[in-house]
Amino acid sequence: MSLDNALKTAMGSVPECVASGYVDIETGMLLGVHTVDSHPQEVLDMLAAATADLFQGSSVVNIENSFKKARGTEKDTNHYFQEMLVFSENLLHVFMRTKQYPNHIVTFVCRKSANAGMVLTKARMGMEAVTAAV
Repeated sequence: MSLDNALKTAMGSVPECVASGYVDIETGMLLGVHTVDSHPQEVLDMLAAATADLFQGSSVVNIENSFKKARGTEKDTNHYFQEMLVFSENLLHVFMRTKQYPNHIVTFVCRKSANAGMVLTKARMGMEAVTAAV
């Protein structure tokens, strides 16, 4: 299954989902996207950059390094932040680091009226199929 089809399929099971994307934060590239509306390319490009900032911005990296130091795991290459939920005025944005590719992030965008717990549960359930399509 192609990445775009895997995103579309996963999106279908996430409550009130209006968009999904797959971002490589190491390169800053949006590798796949599916939305119910059309968006200008510059908006999609900003999504990739914003996702990279969320997971590897300097403050986030400093926090991760501080936690690693406090736990005595400074040489550990694992990342502390795995998932993030962002509530905007009208939408709920879910950002999830993949287990197989730690520098890849899957994002789902849902209407704010969606149940956040169900969104997170269903998004987690779809991650394996999306990652397998890469």
